[in-house]
Amino acid sequence: MSSAVRNGMGSVFFNKGENCIAAGRLFVERSIHDEFVARAIEECKKMKIGDPLDRSTAHGPQNHRKHFQSLLNFVDRSVAEGATLAYGGKQVDRPGLFMEPTILTDVSDDNFAAHEESFGPIMIVSPFEDGDMEGVLRRANATEFGLASGVFTNDIKKALRVSEGLQAGTVFINTYNKTDVAAPFGGFNSQDLERIWVRMRLMST
Repeated sequence: MSSAVRNGMGSVFFNKGENCIAAGRLFVERSIHDEFVARAIEECKKMKIGDPLDRSTAHGPQNHRKHFQSLLNFVDRSVAEGATLAYGGKQVDRPGLFMEPTILTDVSDDNFAAHEESFGPIMIVSPFEDGDMEGVLRRANATEFGLASGVFTNDIKKALRVSEGLQAGTVFINTYNKTDVAAPFGGFNSQDLERIWVRMRLMST
């Protein structure tokens, strides 16, 4: 659990969520869902928010005001559609475009937050029934984007089955954001269009 929480935090909040492979949505087995959320909230409370040039800072400001406002709107709309704001969701009381690390739970599959990318420090958590790998794969793959994903489990059979079924260019197992510039990089669905365009350009030259 500790490793899953730590890596889950990193998958969402690294670079204040402004990361092309940030985890857009976390699916957690129902039997451990509440504990996972509680631990994630405690980790959010520990995050030092401040100057991004200070090495001890864990969470800096968003890049520009329009995007910052879109994140606040993202949270408001998701909550209006039935999600629970478990933590954060507001501007930090200090100068600058600092947004609180945010956790949304009870996010149904038809909620705005389930199918839109925030590109910000917003963790979206949805439970799934224990052992329902086929069901969670269908839900995870029902997305416009498929650049990266991850699976955390002590069961190697589950890890292999889920990683095989995830429609994403990169699938991390029991880690996240561990990439190499020499490795192939691309995605599925809308994220695959650029790779197709690049291949076409290379073939025409």
